[in-house]
Amino acid sequence: MSIKFSPPIGKFSRINGKCISLVGDDIDTDRIIPARFLKCIDFDSLGKYVFDDDRKTLKGNHPFDLETNKGSSILVVNSNFGCGSSREHAPQALMRWGIKAIIGESFADIFYSNCIAIGIPCFTLPKESIKKIQQYLDIKNLFLEIDLSESTAKAEELKLNLEIKETSKKMFLSGEWDATSTLLEHVSLIEKKMNELPYVNFNKDCL
Repeated sequence: MSIKFSPPIGKFSRINGKCISLVGDDIDTDRIIPARFLKCIDFDSLGKYVFDDDRKTLKGNHPFDLETNKGSSILVVNSNFGCGSSREHAPQALMRWGIKAIIGESFADIFYSNCIAIGIPCFTLPKESIKKIQQYLDIKNLFLEIDLSESTAKAEELKLNLEIKETSKKMFLSGEWDATSTLLEHVSLIEKKMNELPYVNFNKDCL
């Protein structure tokens, strides 16, 4: 059910998408991506295995298997999401399934940091607000337009004032979260520094 994977690059300020709800507190990283998949040599195939054990147990009734959730990209969760092991495979698997942003009551710190590092903003809302959104999603689809600069999420029926760490917001708006792109934009500075380092720019005649 995963959609075509398109990783975020550089700075961005808006995320549009359909919401998918996953109800439950303390959903840990081993549930998000079971440990047996950590032996993979890259992350490309992880999307189809996200919540693999839970999905097998529910035999097609897991939110990530329901036809009505096909193409969803904004995940709505409850408290302490992503707790447990610090494995970076968890946000990688979610992203490769199609998740571009997560809205929840709270997140485990390391999971939060791993999400930011790959371009998945994590927003928080009060418990009652999350509950109302999840109840709404039991009835019909919800499409949100998230504005990072304003920390809001809008739909025809509502407007949500999201919470996100100011440092994280600035990283997305400036593109600083994307370390690879930042390095590529400053290749000349990297080469200059390399030429200044004596242990890199040594006399090759000594070999």
